Amino acid sequence: MKINIKRINDEYGMEAINEEGNRLLLDNASNNGEPKTGMSPMQLILTAVGGCSAIDVLLILKKQKQVIEFFEVEIDGNKEKIEDYSLFKDICLHFKMSGSIDADKAERAVKLSLEKYCSVSKILEPTANISYKITID
Repeated sequence: MKINIKRINDEYGMEAINEEGNRLLLDNASNNGEPKTGMSPMQLILTAVGGCSAIDVLLILKKQKQVIEFFEVEIDGNKEKIEDYSLFKDICLHFKMSGSIDADKAERAVKLSLEKYCSVSKILEPTANISYKITID
């Protein structure tokens, strides 16, 4: 796996490009009053855990023949300052979905993702309390 990051403006704006040519914009919160051009690295961590788990949950629910009409994950993270850096202390993933979805199957899919399959949540697990909520309309 390889990622290339290039600076794209006079401040902290950067573009990350993976081996397949997919692009992602990064920026920093302290941007001297200029509009941010991308997500901060800490926002990308929340994006990674939400995206990783979302893919797991969708794969599991599709294998169980659940009909998913709408699917969204809202991720909320609280950081804790430690010396000169910050770590996420609490992360909550709120899975919102609708369709013909059995609530017990959705619960099991989320638990399997966070407890077994999602590599990103496993990386964060030693320092962050990861919780979740599920809403099915």
